[in-house]
Amino acid sequence: MMKNKITGIKRIRLAGAFLAFAGTACLPYIWNLNGESLAISNSWFGVFLWGILWFLTEKALVAEKTPGGNEKLRIEGETEKRQRRERRQILAAGLSAFCFSLCLAFGTSLEQRENVVFGNGMMWLAIGVWTVIFTLWICKGWELLAGRAAPDCLLKGLGVTLKSWIGKWDDMPGKKRAALLFCFFLVCWLPVFLAVYPGFFVYDAQDEFVQVEMRQFTTHHPLPHVLMLGGIILAVHKLTGSYNLGIAAYTLFQMCLLSGVFTYVVSYMRKCRVKHALRMITVLYFAFFPVVVMFTLCSAKDGIFTAALLLLLISIYEMAKQGEKFFESRKSPILFCSSAVIMMCFRHNGMYAFLVMIPLLLYEGKGIRKKLAGLLGITFALYFMASIALTAVLSANHAENQEMLTVPIQQLARVYKYDKESLSEEEIETLYEIIPEEALRFYAPKVSDGVKVSFQNEAFAAEPGKYARLWLKIGLKHPFTYLNAWFMTSYGFWYPDTIIDVYRGNSVFTFTYEDSSFFGYEVEAPGKRESKIPWLDECYRRMSLEIAQQKIPVLSMMFSPGFLFWIFVFTAGYAFYRRNYKVLPPFALIFLVWLTVILGPTYLPRYVLILWFALPGAIAVLAEG
Repeated sequence: MMKNKITGIKRIRLAGAFLAFAGTACLPYIWNLNGESLAISNSWFGVFLWGILWFLTEKALVAEKTPGGNEKLRIEGETEKRQRRERRQILAAGLSAFCFSLCLAFGTSLEQRENVVFGNGMMWLAIGVWTVIFTLWICKGWELLAGRAAPDCLLKGLGVTLKSWIGKWDDMPGKKRAALLFCFFLVCWLPVFLAVYPGFFVYDAQDEFVQVEMRQFTTHHPLPHVLMLGGIILAVHKLTGSYNLGIAAYTLFQMCLLSGVFTYVVSYMRKCRVKHALRMITVLYFAFFPVVVMFTLCSAKDGIFTAALLLLLISIYEMAKQGEKFFESRKSPILFCSSAVIMMCFRHNGMYAFLVMIPLLLYEGKGIRKKLAGLLGITFALYFMASIALTAVLSANHAENQEMLTVPIQQLARVYKYDKESLSEEEIETLYEIIPEEALRFYAPKVSDGVKVSFQNEAFAAEPGKYARLWLKIGLKHPFTYLNAWFMTSYGFWYPDTIIDVYRGNSVFTFTYEDSSFFGYEVEAPGKRESKIPWLDECYRRMSLEIAQQKIPVLSMMFSPGFLFWIFVFTAGYAFYRRNYKVLPPFALIFLVWLTVILGPTYLPRYVLILWFALPGAIAVLAEG
C-alpha cells in the first residue's frame, strides 16, 4: 500500500513537471510578448517560471487536506459520491479553463497582428496545454475557497480591526445608518466633483442636449435620459444663464441617485449577514475606486442604467431565495418592476438581455410562475407603453438600424479593405448602396463609428433581404475575416491584457486621444471645465487618457473589463460547484448583458460598468459562499 502511494506521488510530480514545461514553452502564445518569444524560452526567467508552474501544478494535482491535516491523493478508494462531485467539478472548471485559454490565445494574436491565425497549430497546442493547467488551478482554488481557511482568517482579522474603529455602527437605527452612509458617499465624491467641475459631460452628451434644445428627437439615445439630461441643464440655464451650473446640477442629481443605490446595496449586504469587514471594504470601494467615481460623475446614461441593473440583480436573487414570500409584501415586486423598467429604458440592450432572461426566470420560479409571469407582463407593458408614448409625443425619428447592425457593417468594411479584389462589381455596387465608398475608407479595426455613421438606413429599410443576402454571400467566402472583424471590436471585453486605445488619434473638443481611451474625461460644449482642485483633476485626466494605472502590476487588472469578466465566470463556476443555485440567475443576467455589448461598436468600460458595480457581490459569494 505504501509503495503504491509513493508511486502515485512520483507520478503526480512527473505530471506536474511535464505540464509546467509544456506551459512554459507554450506561454508566448497566450501572453503578449510583442512577438519576442525568446524573452521566455531563452532566458533564466524561463527556468524560474517553470519552477513556479511546477510547484503550483503539483499542488493542484493533490486533493484538499483532510480534517486531520494529511494530504490525500486523488487515487482509488474514493466513494461514489466523491467521484460524482469530482466529475462535476472538473466539468465546470474544464469548460471555464478552455474558454479562458481560448480568449488568452486569441487576444494575444489580435494584439500582435490584429487578426487570429486559425491555422497556427502551436496556438491550438498552447490552448490545450493551458486548459489542463487552468482546470487544475481552478479546481484547487474552489477547494480552498470551500474550506474557507484563508478568506475567513483575513476577514475575521480585518473585521476586528474595523469594528474597533467604528464602534457600534451596526447597532445604529437603520434609517440613521443609511442617512450617514448616503452622506458619506457624497462627501467622498465631492472633492472629485470640484476637481472636474462641472462633471464629465461626455459620451454623446452634446448630442442629447441638442435634441432637447432644438426639439428634434431620435431614438438613437434613450429618450428618458435625453429628457432628463437636457431638461435639467436647460432649466438651470434659464434660471442662472450658466450651462456649467446646469451640467453641475445634473451631475449632483446623479450623484444623489447612485449614493442612494450604493447605500441600499450595503444595507442589503448587512441584511444578508455579510461579514462586517467585507461590507466596510465595499463602502470604501464605492466611495473611492476611480472607475466607480468616474461614472458617478459622468453624464452618460451608463451610470443610471447600471445602478438600475444592480437593483434588479438583487431583486432576482431575493426572488430565488424567498420564493412565495417574495410576493407577500409590495416592496419587493415594486423594486423588481421599477428597476427593470428603468434599466430597459436607459439602454436598449438591457431590454434584449432581460427578454432572453424570461425563460430562465420562469424555469427557476417553481411554485411562483403565475405570479412571476404576471409581474413580468406588467414590467414589459410599462416599458413598451413608456417607449411608444415618448416616441409618439416627441415625434422621435426611429428609423436608425446601424446600432443593431454594427457587427455586420464592420465585417463588410473589413472584407472591402483587405479583400476588395475578391468582390464582384455587382457586390461592390450593392455594398455602396448602404455604405458609401467614402465611409468604407474610414474602416478602423477596433471601432465601427467611422463606418456606421454613414450607413444608409433608408436604402436598407427598403430592401433588407437584399442586403442580408449580400452579407451572407460575402461571409461564406470570408468566414475568418468576419470572425476577426467581430473579435477586433469586442476582445477588450474578454482579453484581460487589453490596452483600451480604440479612439487613438481621434480629436474631440479639447484633446486628441493617444495611448488610452479608458474614459472620455472632457466636458463637451456648451460646458467648460473649471477645475477647483487642479492636481486631482490631473490625476483623473491621466487615468482616463494615459496608461498610468495600467503600468502598476496587479492593480492594473482592477481597471481591466476582460479580467473582471473572468472573475465573474470563476465566481459563477464556484457557485455551480457548490450547488448554490440561487445566486446563478443574477450572474446569468450579467452574462446576457455582456453578450449584447460584445455585439456592439467597440469595447469601452462604460458598456460593462456592471462588472465594477457588482464586484462586491461576486467577492461576497467567494468569501461567504
